[in-house]
Amino acid sequence: MRKKFNHFTVLLAALIVIFSSPIFAAGESDFPPSYYDIVAMFLIAIIIIGFTAIVYYEGRKGVAEEEEVLVKQPSAFAKFRRAITKTTPVETEHELLLNHDYDGIKELDSQIPPWFLWLFYITIFFSIVYMLDYHVFNSSPLQDEEYQLQVKQAEVERAALMNSGAFLNEESVTLLTDAAAIDAGKQIFATNCVACHTADGGGLVGPNLTDDYWIHGGGIKNIFKTIKYGVVAKGMISWQSQLNPKQMQDVSSYIISLHGTTPANPKAPEGTIWKESDSTAVASN
Repeated sequence: MRKKFNHFTVLLAALIVIFSSPIFAAGESDFPPSYYDIVAMFLIAIIIIGFTAIVYYEGRKGVAEEEEVLVKQPSAFAKFRRAITKTTPVETEHELLLNHDYDGIKELDSQIPPWFLWLFYITIFFSIVYMLDYHVFNSSPLQDEEYQLQVKQAEVERAALMNSGAFLNEESVTLLTDAAAIDAGKQIFATNCVACHTADGGGLVGPNLTDDYWIHGGGIKNIFKTIKYGVVAKGMISWQSQLNPKQMQDVSSYIISLHGTTPANPKAPEGTIWKESDSTAVASN
């Protein structure tokens, strides 16, 4: 029967293709276009519905046969579920009935599900291991000890972030005067800044960094800000993607250390004279 059904479906599909292709390929018809479209769609709908009905009713026989097989032979999942729950089939529940009868309500002497028993045994085993680990052998820290360890670790990480300058910005930056920071800033300046400002800070494409005149404001905060964001209109890139805040602080401090030195070929002053207390100059630049 299944082989005949397969042959029939192939034949029916071929007929649908043969008879539907001239319908859609025709450019003109004796009927008005709208009537022709309605008839074509109606015929196609009948064919599809008939084909679907045949597939459904033929398929139901196979489904019914499979259901009978499943009833006779429980699936592996059904066997597993019965093993872990120890459920009693409804047909044999009368064997578990107790002699109690409360207003027509009867009680079954059912077993505790194995999964629940194993869960109970696991909690007992875990509690024993926990007691030995935390209170007998002291292998793992208690909550208070763990908290203190986390606090110490956080302090170490915070110190590392402070050293890397992660918390530094143009508002919180401070001037560094120690030799290590100035030397680090000098190396950064020599690597990235000499092309525009020369090695002694006298200025070339960029302005002179040794005099009292500043285009965008002097002082550690303004210099840090200029290095961080750059001056794109005048060709100076933003360095915050290439230098971390600590490195920008070092090179800013080194630039300030160049103030008052005598470069070999100083560039003419640019900007305005800037003083640490001159807030007007800071705002305007």
